[in-house]
Amino acid sequence: MGAKKLNYSVCIDAVFRESKLSFVEAMSVIHRLGYKAYEFWSWKDKDIKRIKEVQKETGLKTAAFCTEFINPGDPEKQQEFLEGLKRSMETAHVLDCGRLIVQAGWEYETAAKGITRDQHRCTFIDTMQKAGNLAAEQKIELVIEPLNLLVDHPGYHLSTSREAFDILEKIDSDNVKILFDIYHQQITEGNLHSNIFDHLNQIGHFHAAAVPGRGPITGGEINYTYLLQELADNGYDGYVGLEYMTAFSAEESLKKVMENILAVSYTHLTLPTKA
Repeated sequence: MGAKKLNYSVCIDAVFRESKLSFVEAMSVIHRLGYKAYEFWSWKDKDIKRIKEVQKETGLKTAAFCTEFINPGDPEKQQEFLEGLKRSMETAHVLDCGRLIVQAGWEYETAAKGITRDQHRCTFIDTMQKAGNLAAEQKIELVIEPLNLLVDHPGYHLSTSREAFDILEKIDSDNVKILFDIYHQQITEGNLHSNIFDHLNQIGHFHAAAVPGRGPITGGEINYTYLLQELADNGYDGYVGLEYMTAFSAEESLKKVMENILAVSYTHLTLPTKA
């Protein structure tokens, strides 16, 4: 058992994607199961006022959510992205959330305007420098997310963790880090242990799902029991977001994940008492 325990959150938009439950009903389910934090993708389609009410009722914490989906690598949209970021940070304050997820944009959008990949990259770095300055003022951390191109996101600008950490070195801000999505990086490059633990101080958030299939972390080729224990032993104190998908019961899958994988190390997790 690691001396340091981990914080877990449930990505409601992913895990409950096939569920008929409303967002706030899903919040109640994860609270009843013993999870203590949640996250989601877009905030613009959510009833933030009602989510805040349920958050107060349950004590659930908001681990993270995405900024507005505006391409930060497009010079023509830089100001639009920054204005959207300000709105996202206002929402983050409402939900007492200290972390926002930033995507690097789609190259097919910028390429259609004659913008090269290098120009996209330079603009993205400049945008994130400005964004980091705004985030510092608001005491919010931004995490940049690489995604896999091979299975899920062809045309996305940023795929490897090496590129992501290189970008981070060019941004002078303590408020910008990397979201290391274990699912995406296993598909893109593998070598998870070295890529994570050689850069753990640059990682502000994790996502977890099985490979192949993006299902619950109880299956697949990644040894999550080992990897999560390593994170605990190395003192990681951010969140690990469960961002998997299931065609079956979200509630049952979360129970199995808790019982079979997360029993390794918890902070934001409380095993329910059996009758």
